[in-house]
Amino acid sequence: MILEKEYIKNTTITHRKKFAQFFTPEPIAKIMCDWLLQDSDFSTLLEPAFGLGIFSRIILSKKQNIQITGFDVDVNIYNTAKNNFINNGNVKLHLEDYLYNDWNNKYDRIICNPPYFKFHDYENTKTLNEIKKRLNIHLTGFTNIYTLFLLKSIYQLNENGRIAYIVPSEFLNSDYGKKIKEYLIKSNILRHIIVFDFKENVFDNALTTSSIILLAKDKFKKNIQFSVVSNKIELDDIKTIINNYPKSSGQISISTKNIDPNIKWRKYYQIQQSQKYKNLIPFKQVAKVVRGIATGANDYFTFNIEKANRYNIKEENLLPCITKSKDVNKPFFTKSDFAKLKNNNAKIFLFDGTKNQDKYTLKYIKLGVEKGIHKKYLTSKRKPWYSLENRPPSPIWVGVFNRTGLKFVRNEAGISNLTTFHCIYPLNNLFNTIDIDLLFAYLLTDIAKLIFNDNRREYGDGLKKFEPNDLNNALMLDLSILDTDTKEEIIKLYNEYKNSVLNDNENNRIIEKINDILRKKYEA
Repeated sequence: MILEKEYIKNTTITHRKKFAQFFTPEPIAKIMCDWLLQDSDFSTLLEPAFGLGIFSRIILSKKQNIQITGFDVDVNIYNTAKNNFINNGNVKLHLEDYLYNDWNNKYDRIICNPPYFKFHDYENTKTLNEIKKRLNIHLTGFTNIYTLFLLKSIYQLNENGRIAYIVPSEFLNSDYGKKIKEYLIKSNILRHIIVFDFKENVFDNALTTSSIILLAKDKFKKNIQFSVVSNKIELDDIKTIINNYPKSSGQISISTKNIDPNIKWRKYYQIQQSQKYKNLIPFKQVAKVVRGIATGANDYFTFNIEKANRYNIKEENLLPCITKSKDVNKPFFTKSDFAKLKNNNAKIFLFDGTKNQDKYTLKYIKLGVEKGIHKKYLTSKRKPWYSLENRPPSPIWVGVFNRTGLKFVRNEAGISNLTTFHCIYPLNNLFNTIDIDLLFAYLLTDIAKLIFNDNRREYGDGLKKFEPNDLNNALMLDLSILDTDTKEEIIKLYNEYKNSVLNDNENNRIIEKINDILRKKYEA
């Protein structure tokens, strides 16, 4: 990958990030090319996100008499690639956006490492409308652009053609991925999904949670195979799987008719922790999870004492609120913790212009208008724009992102929170009432966190995320079946643990005891 190394050396990281330029590691690129070459009867190849053409270079080293078409939108990388292939008349490069061009052409082979842009980083409305017009697929506005490349490539595949894509595995377990998975199943060409679950970055600049999608428009339409690769050595197993196609030789093989596009596909390729336990119920039966307050303009709405004094904003216009996850470093957040943050001038208030409209409040509202705050996406939908979402303080918070495990916090200060945390509201009704101390004791255990992890979303470098419905729809142990003595024992241990935390002498062995009690009661 000398060409890629030279380009990285001579191109700023800012430029590469702007165009989402991540180069496929050569060992992985070779595996993807092996899939295309396993049946060598083809004459045309498409690279929708050409970059420097690593796939084409590998293919040409083994099969020269083919016509290659490539697209890219960055003039810098386009010129570098064009100069590299200048003596090969079979390679046609286009400085154009693949998603808006070349819809009428079909190809025998398509291979791609598409750009990774979230919905707010590209013209998603225009692009989604193009996909809707061409493919009659109605996609959510949160759809990542790499999946649009995949959909268009499927449309452009010839009979007996093959596709190899490397993409983040995010869409396999996200809400926006449902329509993508549905299209993959209906197209009857999905053959294998290889998920990388590296515990560390074994390739320079590579995401730890990528996946290779292998597709073939052939007569073998019965099963979809799943494989998980956790180290470099296991890459050789993938080569064997490709060489054995169409014989099923992946770790997991599932009939297409048994694949559900509406669920997280992690279920098909990873052991579900919930399977280890009995007497499980959906979490939404005992609590409701909703996101925290979204202001739409945190810089304007968040306050500390210094800012309040500067603008003469009265305390009745300031809603006590946790605005940053780092401000909460213990499982219990008390009024004393809030007072410490206040004294340290932390941003722990939200401006609410509806409570008291003296001349200073009106002046700050006017400042917001001058800065265009009232025209932002969320504020423009509120009446008045300077009001806050009606979100009562929840007794339990849960962190949105994590790398080491879910972060649950008991909100004993009774204050609000921004979207850095989700709100958990325990349900109290005739059918399901649970003691909040018992519930929180359970949430602190490894068992609870592992079962919730079955419903997580994964990003690069071990980052995990939970949307509210990921938690609402997750499973938990049915605590209502516990006998009174066991409940009392857990509550007693919980109070001991709470006191240890509040006395700055956290004793995690107490939580381990609760974990052991639950394991003995619920292990399948």
